[in-house]
Amino acid sequence: MAMTQLIQQGKDMVWSVIDRFQDPESRKQTLTFISSVVLGIILLLLLIMLWWDRSPASFDPVKHSQEVATIKQQKIVTGYTSTLTLIELTNSLLDKSGGYLSNDVIPPSIWMDNIPNWEFGVLVQIRDYSRALRNDISRSQSQSLEDADLAIAEPQFNFNSESWLFPPTEREYRKGVTALESYLARLSNTEHNDAQFYARADNLAAWLAIVEKRLGSLSQRLSASVGQVRINTDLAGDPDANQSTPAPAELITKTPWTEIDDVFYETRGSAWALVHLLKAAEHDFADILKKKNALISLRQIIRELEASQEAVWSPVILNGSGFGFVANHSLVMASYISRANAAIIDLRTLLEQG
Repeated sequence: MAMTQLIQQGKDMVWSVIDRFQDPESRKQTLTFISSVVLGIILLLLLIMLWWDRSPASFDPVKHSQEVATIKQQKIVTGYTSTLTLIELTNSLLDKSGGYLSNDVIPPSIWMDNIPNWEFGVLVQIRDYSRALRNDISRSQSQSLEDADLAIAEPQFNFNSESWLFPPTEREYRKGVTALESYLARLSNTEHNDAQFYARADNLAAWLAIVEKRLGSLSQRLSASVGQVRINTDLAGDPDANQSTPAPAELITKTPWTEIDDVFYETRGSAWALVHLLKAAEHDFADILKKKNALISLRQIIRELEASQEAVWSPVILNGSGFGFVANHSLVMASYISRANAAIIDLRTLLEQG
């Protein structure tokens, strides 16, 4: 009986709405109300997107390490600044306005692509440095044991960057941060010496070799925004290549217009993270940089990467032709990245000299 009454009430409500729409004045008021609600929701989502579509503020790695060391009553030793910078970069990735957006599956995050690509650029540098820290910088030689905490942290940062649930990406990355914090605490404890950071020229050069390849790839992808004719080197020197079907002498590569802003913001995020890591390296590797007369080269790299962080005043990433009327933001970014990459090559040469 109760179910019958409930069904009847539902029918009465539906017919009441239908009757209301038959009256022109009532229909106009209802449509106006619905339109106002929809418009309000859209404006709210747009405001949220604008608020979230911002990269975190930069910080001074040396000053930040001094502040944290004072609060935690830890001693600043060689490697403290670099390790803490890596931790802070990860925390900035997870705790910035809007949080970590790359794995979000609900509006408005799912409609945003600039910041998720920026996040991936930062994440790549975090992964590369944590790998270099685990495999080279924290070990005296190739046959020595790896640090237990770094062996946990490095795989955690290589977890799927788009996992929404079971488990969420943020939880896995925070496990990596916890392991890094444990390594940092042991590193600053000079009484036990069970954590090491070897600020040698070969270790710095090994990490810079990875950075060099990353920037070289990003420079090529940025330049492809206008279409690029290049020599096909994909099969060069490959003894297993099928010689009966030779590759064409030239290839034309062009970034799809829907991906141009993706590459731009990935590069911007990668450069943002590198600026902080290089400033930390300037502090921790200061002795070897001065000995190799390489300090100015490192500062030049930082200057080029900082220039890539200038404000973008256009509401969209423009993609004009090389010498066309409209600007091409990708080519401007490629110019900074290419110069930084060339400076890294020079810096590695100085570090590898006897």
